[in-house]
Amino acid sequence: MTKLNINEFLHGGDYNPEQWLDTPEILNQDFALFKAANINTVTVGVFSWAKLEPKEGNYTFDWLDDIFDRVEKMHGHVILATPSGARPAWLAKKYPEVLRVDSDGIRRKFGGRHNHCISSPIYRQKVHEINTKLAKHFGKRKSLILWHISNEYSSVCYCDLCQENFRKFLQRKYHTLDNLNHAWWTTFWSHYYDSWDEITAPGPKSETGNKGMNLDWNRFVTDQSISFIDNEIEPLKKLTPNIPVTTNMMAGGAELKVFNGLDYQKISKHLDIISWDSYPDWGNDYQSTYQVGMKVSLLNDFYRSLKHQNFLVMESTPSRVNWQNVNRAKRPGMHELSEMQAIAHGSDGALYFQLRASRGSSEMFHGAVIEHRHPQMTRAYHDVKKLGEGLLKIKDAVKTSYVKAKVAIVYSYDNDWALANCESYSSDKKYWTTIKKHYRYFYENDIPVDIIGPDDDFSSYKLIIDPMHFLMSEAYMNKLRTYVKNGGVVVGTYISGVVDDNVLAYMDEWPKQLQEVYGIEPLETDVLYPSQSNSVLWGNTTGNAYDYCETLINHSAEVLGTYQHDFYKDIAAITKNKCSEGYGYYLACRLSYDFLEKFYHDLVLKFDIKPDYPIRKYTKQITIQVRENSKYRYYYVQNWSTNTQSLDITEPLADLFNGIEIIGNKERIHGYETKIYLQRK
Repeated sequence: MTKLNINEFLHGGDYNPEQWLDTPEILNQDFALFKAANINTVTVGVFSWAKLEPKEGNYTFDWLDDIFDRVEKMHGHVILATPSGARPAWLAKKYPEVLRVDSDGIRRKFGGRHNHCISSPIYRQKVHEINTKLAKHFGKRKSLILWHISNEYSSVCYCDLCQENFRKFLQRKYHTLDNLNHAWWTTFWSHYYDSWDEITAPGPKSETGNKGMNLDWNRFVTDQSISFIDNEIEPLKKLTPNIPVTTNMMAGGAELKVFNGLDYQKISKHLDIISWDSYPDWGNDYQSTYQVGMKVSLLNDFYRSLKHQNFLVMESTPSRVNWQNVNRAKRPGMHELSEMQAIAHGSDGALYFQLRASRGSSEMFHGAVIEHRHPQMTRAYHDVKKLGEGLLKIKDAVKTSYVKAKVAIVYSYDNDWALANCESYSSDKKYWTTIKKHYRYFYENDIPVDIIGPDDDFSSYKLIIDPMHFLMSEAYMNKLRTYVKNGGVVVGTYISGVVDDNVLAYMDEWPKQLQEVYGIEPLETDVLYPSQSNSVLWGNTTGNAYDYCETLINHSAEVLGTYQHDFYKDIAAITKNKCSEGYGYYLACRLSYDFLEKFYHDLVLKFDIKPDYPIRKYTKQITIQVRENSKYRYYYVQNWSTNTQSLDITEPLADLFNGIEIIGNKERIHGYETKIYLQRK
């Protein structure tokens, strides 16, 4: 993999100068404001196809040459995007087959973005052609540091070509119809397939109830997207092998969970650098800033863990967005706090959408560094400028990486898709919410966590948390058993090991590998209404159990906690099993956080997981993250409250922002403030 070779934190973001080519005074103003705000990076070319190729085969790059010249004059960096996220009108008019077909079978008209078929040969050809031209023309520019392919991949198409490619995907996977019919269990409802051409993609006008088909369709969409991505990358790698490649991944929703339309764990293998677009709902009326910060922290850890290396936040807003129900601006101090959080978790820059606000069209009111009126006077601009000054002070910290975690939480896309498609249990299984709840203890106690996939290496972790792993393959269960037998500790939960990787139920008994690890077998799952609960007694601690309560068959496990009510009163709810050199803990019910807090506190002490920092805090509203290199360790200390808090410094440290040495002092950290301390190893 090609690395991002930079010696300073990237600061800047998406810039669309083609909107202002007839007003050069705007461009001059922009670059003057960039310089004043210590912006050193522009991302250009996103959605610029119509300006780069206004007519088929007629390429106009002179306007972009001028932007490269301006950036190089200020000794800055360019991230150059390929324009495939939105095609020009001439392309859709001449080749209508490039437009996407929705699940109702109707082909879309020209308009919008990501409105294309990822299987279309002509679209792939045209993307390959313009990417080749861009690489030949700009590939040797000294300011070019990174390729940004397309934008927020999310295309799903149901055209005849995609349907045929889906059937080919199934033929490669299953080889015979007998194998497919067995895997999809098509004897149910008499849906047995006699020929491949009888298969159509799941949708409202066809099949929606077959679990194996739905899962394979999700897998196919990722597989086909990877094929499209590889087509995008091929000329870039051929012509500019030393320039790394990324694409901006997504997260969203009220829970700010990872985008699950595509399997990013698979896509990441085809990229050099991971980047994502971070748009939290800061300042909302239902969560504290600290709680929102935890959601973002989890996502930063997820994206960093995709390749176990530093990443980039490719898009964030300096003020507000334009697509939430309420588009609130960041509170004073929030911009620096949120951007430094990403850096603390492993980002190598702070990049925004957008640098200058568009005068019109769909994103004209999305927050920007340079707003429509009085750009030098806006709070957003001054916040960006202040952050730019801070990044200059800590530029030596860029050649650092996140401290290796001893704890990992497993997240599986196949499991997410299969669990969401399962009618049992409840309509919202809260898989990501459950991951977040288990993550919380480690976030509050400054313990690094990786968010890993089933294919990752487990051997370096002391503790693996594996919640709600509904779909487990035989290979995964064997891997988990080996990890525990070799001394690892795993925490599993309710609704695990129910189906195989074709979404076929495991029959007769719970898989032997899981019985060895946990020493138990789940027997029945009681699904509770929101107003209902049970309680669990563990020693002198009583905790609330809600949503799901499993009953267990105990083979060899030590019972740590028991249910206190209902027909399963006094039955095991929390167990611990010795498996060769390691341990398998099983939580048979969804537990309240105060109970999980005590549970993980005991595990962290028992297995010596908590790191020893030279900084003592007195509230969970303070977080500590660490980046390091061979010589130094950098402590990023952040105050997520509006109140000034105290810290104890127990060893000699340097305050990077203030340039002073601190030895055994009590420090004050103001509301929403970030402090960075340097320690020599």
